[in-house]
Amino acid sequence: MTVRALLLARAQDERPALRWREEGAVREISWRQYVAAASRLAVGIERGLDPRRPPHVGVLLPNGPAFALHLAAAGLGGHVLVGLNTTRRGAALDADIAKADCQVVVDAPDLALAALDGTDAVRPPDAEPTPGTLFMLIFTSGTSGSPKAVRVTHEKVTGPGTHLVARLGLSADDVHYIAMPLFHSNAVMAGWAPALTTGATFAVAGFSARGFLADVRDFGATYANYVGKPLTYVLATPERPNDADNPLRLVFGNEANEADIAAFAERFGCEVVDSYSSTENAVIVQRRPGMPAGSLGMPLPGVEVRDPATGRVTEDAVFDATGRLANPDQAVGELVNTTGAGAFAGYYNDDAAEAERMRGGMYWSGDLAYRDAQGWVYFAGRTGEWLRVDGENLATAPIERVLLRHPAVAEAAVYAVPDERVGDQVACAVVLRGALTPGGLEEFLAAQEDLSAKAWPRFVRVVDDLPRTATNKVLKRALAAEGVPAPGTAWVRAERGTSYS
Repeated sequence: MTVRALLLARAQDERPALRWREEGAVREISWRQYVAAASRLAVGIERGLDPRRPPHVGVLLPNGPAFALHLAAAGLGGHVLVGLNTTRRGAALDADIAKADCQVVVDAPDLALAALDGTDAVRPPDAEPTPGTLFMLIFTSGTSGSPKAVRVTHEKVTGPGTHLVARLGLSADDVHYIAMPLFHSNAVMAGWAPALTTGATFAVAGFSARGFLADVRDFGATYANYVGKPLTYVLATPERPNDADNPLRLVFGNEANEADIAAFAERFGCEVVDSYSSTENAVIVQRRPGMPAGSLGMPLPGVEVRDPATGRVTEDAVFDATGRLANPDQAVGELVNTTGAGAFAGYYNDDAAEAERMRGGMYWSGDLAYRDAQGWVYFAGRTGEWLRVDGENLATAPIERVLLRHPAVAEAAVYAVPDERVGDQVACAVVLRGALTPGGLEEFLAAQEDLSAKAWPRFVRVVDDLPRTATNKVLKRALAAEGVPAPGTAWVRAERGTSYS
C-alpha cells in the first residue's frame, strides 16, 4: 500500500478530513477538498524542481493546515518531503538541509494555503510510487549525537497506520488530535497515518499543556498521540472537577512514566497505551497487562538484549531480596532486532551511521536494557549513559525510575560527571511539582531498598526545565557538558555519607 493510493481513494469523500484553529475558530475541510488542494500543491512544487537533482523539499513549518497539505502533496509521489526541525538554527539547520539534499526549503505557509484556497481541478503528479519508494526524510531527535535523516518509505507510513488501526480499534468515526510536531515520526505514523487509513478526521495544532483540554473539546478529539513528556506537562496544569468531561477515549505514545500514565487516564477519563519504539521503528516493545513495575513491556519476536562487545545474548537479570538488579555487568546489553532491519530503511547520506546500526545483519538500537527470566524488558538508558562509579557499572534509567517515585518529582534526568580521581559521579537534574528538601530527599532515598548505595546521586540540581529536543526528549549531553555543578547551584551529598547540603 502507498500513501498515494490511500489519498486517491478519498478523492471524492465528503466526510471531514482536516480541522485546525484559525483566529479562535475551528475550520474544517473534507477529504475531497484535502486531496484536491494537495494535488494543486504537488503540481506547483513539481514545476519548480530541477529534474537533475533529488526531488527533496524541506518543510520548515509549525503544525497547521499548511504542513498537513505538504504531507499529502508529497504522498502523491512527485517529490520527497524533508521534515526540518523548527527548533534548529544557524549552522545546525544548514547542515540538516545540506545532508538531506534539499532543493528548496518552504518556510512560509503561503504556497500551501494558496492551494487550499484554489478551486481549479488539477490532476495529481504523474507518479507511480511503490511501497518501497521514499516518501519522507525524518531526522532523529539528536539526543545521542548529530541528527540523522531516516529514510521513510510509503510502506513505513501505511504499515504503522494499518497496524495501529487494528491494535487500537480506531475507526472512521474517530477524531485524531495531532499536537506533536509533524516533522517527526510520532505525529506522522501514530497520528496522521491511522486517519489516512480509516478516513477519520484529524486536527492539527501546536502542543500546549494549558490548551490541551480546550483543543480536545473544541476539535471533538477521541484519540491523541504523544512522544516524550506531554502527559507530564498536561498533568502539571491546575486540576478541575470537570477534567474528565471530554470526548477523549484513547491516547497512544511512548516514553511516559508509569505514574503519569495512570494519573492521566484517571484524571481525563481515557485509556493510555504506551509503547517503546524509535524513529527508525526497528525495535518495538509493547506494554501488556500484568507487566512488572518498571518494565518497558514484552519485546516483539526477534527482539533480544545482546552484549554489544560479544554479540551474545545477555544473561537473565537477577534481582536481590530488595528488588535491586544484582548482575548488571552480565544482564545489561543493547536492544537488538536479530531478524534484520525491521522497518528501518536506512539513513540518507550517512553510510557510517547506517553501518553502526546494522552490524552482523542485525539492527542495534543504541538503547541499553535488561531482561528478566519471564522475558520482560527494562530500559537502562542509552549506550552512552553507562556510569562507572567506584568500579561498578550503573545504568541511568533505573535511578530515574526511583526518583520519579517521589510525589514531588515531576521529571528526573540522571547523568555522569567526572570523579576527581577516576570514573564517574552520579548527578541528576529534577523538575519538582511539590515541596522537597535535601533532608526529605535523603529520607526518601534511604527507604528505597532497590537503590544501591553507589547509585545515590552525588549532585542534585533543582531546575525549572530540562534541556530537550523538539520532540520532548531530554538532552542529557547538554547537562553533562556543564560538568560538576558549581558551588551553591546543587544539593551535594557527602562523599562517604547520605546527607545532602
